[in-house]
Formats: sequence, C-alpha cells, structure tokens
Amino acid sequence: MIGKLTGRLSSTATPGEVLIEVGGVGYCVRTPLLALDLLKNTGSEVSLFIYTRVAEDALDLYGFPTEEELAFFKQLMSVSGIGPKTALGILNVADVTSLKRAIAASDSVMLTKVFGIGKKSAERLVVELRDKIVMISSSTTLGAASSNDAEVVEALMALGYRADEARGAAKEAQGESVNERLATALKYLGAVKHT
Repeated sequence: MIGKLTGRLSSTATPGEVLIEVGGVGYCVRTPLLALDLLKNTGSEVSLFIYTRVAEDALDLYGFPTEEELAFFKQLMSVSGIGPKTALGILNVADVTSLKRAIAASDSVMLTKVFGIGKKSAERLVVELRDKIVMISSSTTLGAASSNDAEVVEALMALGYRADEARGAAKEAQGESVNERLATALKYLGAVKHT
C-alpha cells in the first residue's frame, strides 16, 4: 500500500487530479480542489500523503498535502454511507478547520452543498463525528492537561458513558496522571448518578 508519494508534478490538467512522476512512473492522484491551489507549478517537487483504495476493478490514490487532511478524510469515511469520492467532495467544500468547526457546532448546512449528500445524510455525519471532532480539537488546543483529559474522555466513552457525560466528568477530574484523573472522574460520575 502506498502511504506517501514524493516526486515531480507532471500535470494538473484534469480537475481534481494530479499526475506525480516518481522514478519514471506517473501516478494519477485524486486531490481536494483546495490542494490543487498549492500544486500549481508543473515540474516542481511535491509530496502528498496517500490513501490507497483497492477495488476489484481499480486502484485509486487520494492525496493530501498534510497528515491532518488525510486523517480527516479517513474519519469522514468511517461514517456509514460515505465513501472516498463523497469524502473528497466534502473536502472540496471548505478547508479542514472550517469543516471540523461546522461539525463540532452541529452545523450540517455546509455539508449539504456536497453532491450526493442530502439533509439527513449531513445530519447523520454530524451526529457520528461531532463528539470525535470536539474531543480531538480540545486535546490539540489546550496542551498537556487537556491531553490527559482527552484520554480520560476516551476511556469513559469506552466504558459506555455518553460523550457529554465523559467531558463533564473530565472537567471535574483531579490528579496528575491519567489513571488518577480517570479514578476521580468515575467517582464524580458515580456521585452524580446517585443524586
């Protein structure tokens, strides 16, 4: 499986696709339209993180300038009914940060601009990804303490607690290590359920 391609940009003639030449072999890679703006100079060296899709009749490569975009693309495809073409269509609507912000805010309107995604599909996508997006964005913006909180939230959700319950308990958690914070979060949740 191909994970990353670094080579010379041969062509951007086809909308949504680039041709990257690596060691004399040209790879046709589908990319978000926003990535094409970065890949304007034919002949320049480019590097893309690759998602490889193998099907009975095709081997498709999807390329992204950053690992964050690739990770978000995979996250979109984790939603039932969303395949690579639809996920790429979603990434064509706006940049990753704006899409994550819209999903975290439960704003499905932006997603309905994608061909093939109706109101119900957009709402399902928001519901399935909202808590994951909030958890990831909170862990990346607040530093080490919130990194521990993100682990506590993830552990509580694995134990069957809802995302909102887990986040509330993580805010009340005390201690230095993840284990200490998890223990106090569980005590907090136990006390809340008995009141």
